[in-house]
Amino acid sequence: MDIETLYEIAAALNFNVEQLLYFPPNNNAVISNSIPSTFFQHASRFYSYFYNGKNKRLVKCVMDIIEASDAYRYKVMMYMNVKDYDYYQDCENTYLGYIENYDVLTSIILKNQATHVEQITINILASFLDSSTKWGLMSGVSFHPFMPIALKMLFSKKPLKENKDLINELKINKEDIRIMKMYNMMSIV
Repeated sequence: MDIETLYEIAAALNFNVEQLLYFPPNNNAVISNSIPSTFFQHASRFYSYFYNGKNKRLVKCVMDIIEASDAYRYKVMMYMNVKDYDYYQDCENTYLGYIENYDVLTSIILKNQATHVEQITINILASFLDSSTKWGLMSGVSFHPFMPIALKMLFSKKPLKENKDLINELKINKEDIRIMKMYNMMSIV
């Protein structure tokens, strides 16, 4: 199939071309090696998790870093509520946006591809430190029910073992509530 036809199919389906393509892990080694954030270097795929208290279940996401826009900004695609990592593009919601990396902060700004009014922001502190996981704070608007939200999100370079320990880490705990009361704001450290 030629590129023009691919773009026509994407337009007819109201998708971005990136949603029709499969990106194998680490396919963007040159791009991911240029990312200043240590946590996000050397890989183009990340896994993230959060806990949905309403449905009482773990939500799995996959994020692909697609291409560089400039020295600090990279185009990303996030697949939310993934059932199977082998077919992660078959998911509940897809988001397209950018990841911006700075010395002490990584920000990810994404728009839902089915409902453009939904925009989420994820902030991750200390991404310059290398570790196997990183905590982030995701904020935006929930549509079930319709209200502004903020929640804990855990990022990993590889899929994590999905068990009660992971779920308990993702739930808001006493220390989160203590910090929230102290500052009168949701904070993830």
